[in-house]
Amino acid sequence: MSTKKIAFLGSGKMATAIAGGMVKKNSWPASDILATDKFELALDQFIATTGGQAYQDLGKMAADADILVLAVKPQDATALFEGLKGLEDKLLVSIAAGIKIEQLIAWSGCQRVIRVMPNTPALVNEGMSVYSSSDAVLDTDKADVQTILEAIGVCFELPESNMDAVTAVSGSGPAFLFRYVESMIVGAAELDLPEEVIETLVVQTVFGAATMLQQKIDTPSRLREAVTSKGGTTAAGLNKLSMLNFENTLAACLKAARDRSIELGAS
Repeated sequence: MSTKKIAFLGSGKMATAIAGGMVKKNSWPASDILATDKFELALDQFIATTGGQAYQDLGKMAADADILVLAVKPQDATALFEGLKGLEDKLLVSIAAGIKIEQLIAWSGCQRVIRVMPNTPALVNEGMSVYSSSDAVLDTDKADVQTILEAIGVCFELPESNMDAVTAVSGSGPAFLFRYVESMIVGAAELDLPEEVIETLVVQTVFGAATMLQQKIDTPSRLREAVTSKGGTTAAGLNKLSMLNFENTLAACLKAARDRSIELGAS
């Protein structure tokens, strides 16, 4: 268990999920988790969930901490660092979307900076997080960040140049899957299934299929082939998806999300 103090600059849903996961998995003592937020209700919820310590004085909290987690909206980040001094020896971990490492270094004065792209399944401890590190980051820093992120799911490191693509695939990806589920529910309703069972049919089917993939029972292609009998019902549905250009449509969806992430990062 870590002996370092970690301070959350912002205590919204994602920060609460991360800190809550750390305490639940016994990877960080609640007494070493600090937090502040301009919204009192969010801070109260964070403390109730994690058992951490609430701070009103941002400067004092930053001084007391070894690790700072930037967990505010991107547009609020610059103002947050104004007036904060003496952060040069801190590890800064940012989950603020779209802010590049060079910007974080310039705003904070921290040299050891890790940028993280988590996703919303972290709220149920099934997140996918990817992180990138500045040149000054130590191996021990990476070990600490892996401890933090593994409390809410799976994580690994990639170069920052991959972050826009990561944003498209795992950051935005849950929304694309939710849209698929919404559409499948609508389509199932058109088949005259009882309304009260449709959502369960769809959601459990998606969950079960995802579990098979997560457990690596086989590759996605082979699992698909195992369900697809020649001339059968599954083949008919898959043929229709091919006729509607499903694969290219999904690829275009991811590319559009990636390109927008690039645009936002340049603004």
